[in-house]
Amino acid sequence: MMSKVWFVTGSSRGLGRNFVEAALSRGDRVAATARNIEHLAGLATTYGDAVLPLQLDVTDRSAVFATAERAGEHFGRLDVIVNNAGYGVLGAVEELSEQQLRDQLETNLFGAVWVVQAVLPQLREQGGGHIVQISSVGGVAAFPLGGAYHASKWALEGLSESLAQEVAGFGIKVTVVEPSSYATEGAAGAVHAEIDPRYADLRAAFAAFAQTLDQGDPAAAGRALLEIADSDNPPLRVFFGAQGNEIVPQVYADRLATWADWRKIAIEAQGHTPAA
Repeated sequence: MMSKVWFVTGSSRGLGRNFVEAALSRGDRVAATARNIEHLAGLATTYGDAVLPLQLDVTDRSAVFATAERAGEHFGRLDVIVNNAGYGVLGAVEELSEQQLRDQLETNLFGAVWVVQAVLPQLREQGGGHIVQISSVGGVAAFPLGGAYHASKWALEGLSESLAQEVAGFGIKVTVVEPSSYATEGAAGAVHAEIDPRYADLRAAFAAFAQTLDQGDPAAAGRALLEIADSDNPPLRVFFGAQGNEIVPQVYADRLATWADWRKIAIEAQGHTPAA
């Protein structure tokens, strides 16, 4: 199997760092980006010229385009694009400030869009590539106190499904990865909305629920992503971790049941008469 060239955002820690190290450890080459390039120094020490550390804030559209171009010129091609940069805002919808919501969308949604737009000309010209969008189980199911985060990930999911259909004719694949909970520093990087005491009981209950979740091994996620990247027919969506398969089927079953229960209203709302 030919080695691949990766472009990974949010490479300084967590899943992003494990994706980078998994690719490098098997002989692939990686353009690893992070807002603070000093956090990538260890990669260059270990892997030498196989890694190209690049400073990048994905909310800066012009910087994203320049960085993607530099990576493509440096390695001669880009094969796997991993949109991993992101973080979470925790708080009830009523607690969110306008700036917190806008910042959440700027990074988790718009940052991913800028990367996609930046790399697509290169992928089209070379006749293929694979865009991997790191979403979350929270991209297909929602929980209290995560409204801003869910808004960003649900938007990314819909955008990616459209994208997959748009670029398939160019030989470009798209996969949305929906990770469960992992033992990373992600929670430490979360932004917390100003607490309204009226949501204190809900916050306590959700914190207790979160403590019951299994924490996955980030290194295992890195190995799993290699399998996705190597597949000739990768999935549009895939769970990383067991929680997705435990939670989401019931969420979808409940939706289908509700739509069936309200089918009469749906038909009447279009001006038709339901069949007897």
